Amino acid sequence: MNAHHQPVLPNETLAALQPAWQSRSPRRLVDATGGRGGHSALLLAQLAIDDRLCIFDRDPAAIQSLGERFANDPRVDLVQAPFDALAQVLETRGWLGRVDAILADLGVSSPQLDEAKRGFSFLRDGPLDMRMDPEQGQSAADWLAQAEFPELRRVLHEYGEERAATRIARAIIARRQTAPLLRTRELAELIADLLPPGKGIHPATRSFQAIRIQINDELGQLQRFLPQALAALRPGGRLAIISFHSLEDRLVKRFFRAAEERPDPRVPLRATELPAQPWIEISPAIRAQEEEIVNNPRARSAVLRAASKNPEYRHAS
Repeated sequence: MNAHHQPVLPNETLAALQPAWQSRSPRRLVDATGGRGGHSALLLAQLAIDDRLCIFDRDPAAIQSLGERFANDPRVDLVQAPFDALAQVLETRGWLGRVDAILADLGVSSPQLDEAKRGFSFLRDGPLDMRMDPEQGQSAADWLAQAEFPELRRVLHEYGEERAATRIARAIIARRQTAPLLRTRELAELIADLLPPGKGIHPATRSFQAIRIQINDELGQLQRFLPQALAALRPGGRLAIISFHSLEDRLVKRFFRAAEERPDPRVPLRATELPAQPWIEISPAIRAQEEEIVNNPRARSAVLRAASKNPEYRHAS
């Protein structure tokens, strides 16, 4: 496999999902973020001819690449859609509530970062775009041209956890009074001129992350996806999420931990009257071992969390 397409935490991901499909046939799996197909290929290697894998991605370039990679595999169903369209898509296929395992790798793919024209990277000069789907929504350049100061500061602070959010927001507002920010290099240099060099990271790292999250509504997508994934799984099915920054991981952790909430202890309930919790067998956070990080530095910040759907859980009508 091409080094640029190495899936992170491959063995750990398979171990987290495999219990859901052992001794079952045919099986239905979903890769909610196909990318260039690294994790999809791992899953397909475990499946029989009668099994099916539905692969989502909203990036048309990713869908084209996935189509070429799996063109001759009848088990694959490609869907160009954001993963928060999961329930709608699966319902049309008759899969809702019948999926054995769902995987979502929330990281930006290497080709997106490597292609300057996509505008994700401050290391390569290109149009300031950052859209996962270049055919939909507002580009980063367009958003920066019209966002008011309070919104700019909030996005940089909340999504980038940038301590200098106020200073950077003011500099962007001042800069656009004279000339629009249209290139990644322009924005990166503007930020680098304001901040001292960081230890091991570029001064623009947090700001680029924050703007990308804003442009693609990444946290909103995740918030909408998680309950849909729960509804899509069959009883005993498993969900695995790989996140790459603390904001995503916090959402996933809280979603799983909500299963541990219990009714008000002051309300007398018999054991048989307690509502079934959504999740059982919630795994602790799993991180890459040093050997994997050496071979694939992208794995350094990856966090895998997984859980199994409680067979007794019933969705509210």
